[in-house]
Amino acid sequence: MNINIVGKNISVTKALEDKITKKLNNLDKYFIIDENDTAKVLLRTYPTKQKIEVTIPTKFAILRAETSADDMYSAIDQVVDKLKDQIRRQKTRIMDKKSHPLYEAFLDFDVMGNPIESDEIVRTKTIHPESMSLDEAIVKMDLMDHSFFIYTDDETNKIAVVYLRNDGGYGLIETE
Repeated sequence: MNINIVGKNISVTKALEDKITKKLNNLDKYFIIDENDTAKVLLRTYPTKQKIEVTIPTKFAILRAETSADDMYSAIDQVVDKLKDQIRRQKTRIMDKKSHPLYEAFLDFDVMGNPIESDEIVRTKTIHPESMSLDEAIVKMDLMDHSFFIYTDDETNKIAVVYLRNDGGYGLIETE
């Protein structure tokens, strides 16, 4: 796996780069990550905290996590733990469904996982909703660590939105 590390308000030292590379390369024990996949790592420093964001697009799904801590080294540990926890949760969810499209992405290793508000539009994104089931949409949403996911329902062939509810569980918005 290639790793692209960018620092904002922080210089990326050799020690930081080595720690990030070592930790992220350990993820391929649990999930199929191709050598051509590129992990995007963004390091930011603020007056009271250090923040790291990691996005790993693979052919199966997008793994994404972010975390903040007092120092960058503990933030790196926490973000890798979040990624492992995402993989563990999704693996457990689909292990009973061997026909699930993401089943082949998980390797047979056990993973033990011991907002800036603004009124203006700051980013525009265009999507092409893929056709999939509700379960597959929930898995992809969780792997990306997003609170909602837009897809085309494979039963109705209509656009649908699944979202994470504040009180737990998932909600579904269907179009007519």
